[in-house]
Amino acid sequence: MSAMNDSLDETHTSGSLGEKAAIFRGARGGGNVVGPAFIPLRSPLQPPNAAVSTLFKGNRKGREVDDTQMGPVPNPFPELLPSTVSLVSECLLPWTKTSATQKKVRETADLKVICAEDRSMNFHARRVTLPAITPLCLQKRVIKVYSEDNTSRAVEVPSDITARDICQLFILKNHCIDDHSWTLFEQIPHLSIERTIEDHESVMEVQSGWGMDSQCCLYFRKNYAKYEFFKKPLDFFPEHMVSISSETNGIMNHSQLIQTFLSSSSCPEIHGYLHAKEHGRKSWKKFYFVLRRSGLYFSNKGTSKEPRHLQFIAEFSDSDVYTLLSAKKVYGGPTDYGFCVKASKSNSARDLKLLCADDEQTRTCWVTAMRLFKYGMQLYQNFIQPYQKQKSSPMRSISENSLVAMDFSGHKGRVIENPSEALSVAVEEGLSWRRKSCHRLSSHGSPSASQSSMSNIAIHLAQPWFHSKLSRDEAQKLISQQGLIDGVFLVRDSQSNPRTFVLSLCHTQKIKHFQIVPVEENSELFYSLDDGHTRFTDLLQLVEFYQLNRGVLPCKLKHHCARITL
Repeated sequence: MSAMNDSLDETHTSGSLGEKAAIFRGARGGGNVVGPAFIPLRSPLQPPNAAVSTLFKGNRKGREVDDTQMGPVPNPFPELLPSTVSLVSECLLPWTKTSATQKKVRETADLKVICAEDRSMNFHARRVTLPAITPLCLQKRVIKVYSEDNTSRAVEVPSDITARDICQLFILKNHCIDDHSWTLFEQIPHLSIERTIEDHESVMEVQSGWGMDSQCCLYFRKNYAKYEFFKKPLDFFPEHMVSISSETNGIMNHSQLIQTFLSSSSCPEIHGYLHAKEHGRKSWKKFYFVLRRSGLYFSNKGTSKEPRHLQFIAEFSDSDVYTLLSAKKVYGGPTDYGFCVKASKSNSARDLKLLCADDEQTRTCWVTAMRLFKYGMQLYQNFIQPYQKQKSSPMRSISENSLVAMDFSGHKGRVIENPSEALSVAVEEGLSWRRKSCHRLSSHGSPSASQSSMSNIAIHLAQPWFHSKLSRDEAQKLISQQGLIDGVFLVRDSQSNPRTFVLSLCHTQKIKHFQIVPVEENSELFYSLDDGHTRFTDLLQLVEFYQLNRGVLPCKLKHHCARITL
């Protein structure tokens, strides 16, 4: 057994322990290291706060705090583990910070009034009126939000507004369909990183960590994968990367897997190999990483998880996980599947904990697990909140409820009471409208191939899923930004053949491209994905068919990529 461990050690952890100690070491002041770079996990029963507090003390530049002067802090969540109390209190109680700030403002105002009365030398003769203090929740701020086409819009919002509130605001202003996928993103261009701002997060708190001369910005776009792991967790967490406690008897199904992340009694663990960036160097090295509730660790002894072999990297109470927009180009990563852990109040590249996965599924697993470990049950509340609102207040209006299907083909109009008959009439009306639109373009009553093509272009050009002049790389980037889940698609012009189109579709977190070939028969133009076996009069008909039928595609078309102009 020892020989096997030694072989794994030689394979994956080449180099001496001194070389490995350079990983994630932040040197300041000409190479002088402030504080320990690694905090070993000394024992399985050791609370993670001990390691974290040692790391923070090293960054205080000699200032010590006497913990004995502070009283014991009561645990507001006794059913949770001690290591998760700080995480849950940060995410579940965002309003506590606002209340504390308001109290501090009031105390400061009272102090100024007392000082003014003391200077007047006539304490009882003067009447001092307290100035009116506007609550922080009523103060207004102006924020600027960008869309994917780089258009922007500035809006005035309350200072306590959340990311979900801003998304709802832009959905109403731009008349978008609220399919619960619109998301606010934080992008830091000079670091080439971005992250999803969770729906419950305060936008002003996010902006408070940017700095005065920062080029950070907010983006409003779709993200279909934001909560997809609640619906299909096994697709996001491969079995070989997840270890669960013995309480679940090793059984992993959809519901139990998510419960292990949301429950405080279970201890899920994510493990696997990642590439790590050395500070001050261009080289990357591969290590075995372990993600627990207490934080992120890497092993300096192959795949060993013993406490003496695990080195502490980061915890998430005051940090966020970001994806690298261009890992290879900007950071010289071995792959483009990079992500990093960044402290909330730091915008320096030297403070980033840079990591790189071998494929998209591995990166998605790590990033999703870090989000769950930080926010836990709050993410699930964000996920179910829109559906709870729909149950309490249905979206259908009075005018929609009063609509009935009518048949005007005869001398008198009649109400169609049979639902199947109403559906068939609607389909027939749609086909009839298309045939009439084609014939209007022809002065002789029968459209030519070129005229039919013009009508088809007019039909699909106005569809939100069609992106005319979009390259292959731009299509892959757009689909990746809006969520790598099954069924995300768009249709674009072919760059190699001007007469054809391309269907770009995501399946199993990979983007595939299918050519839509035009087929001409009897002076009429059709479109097909299977060499003419299945033909469609226009692209709209083709997309509607594959939204209902998989056909030759690996999956149905479910979510279209859409760009809006703010």
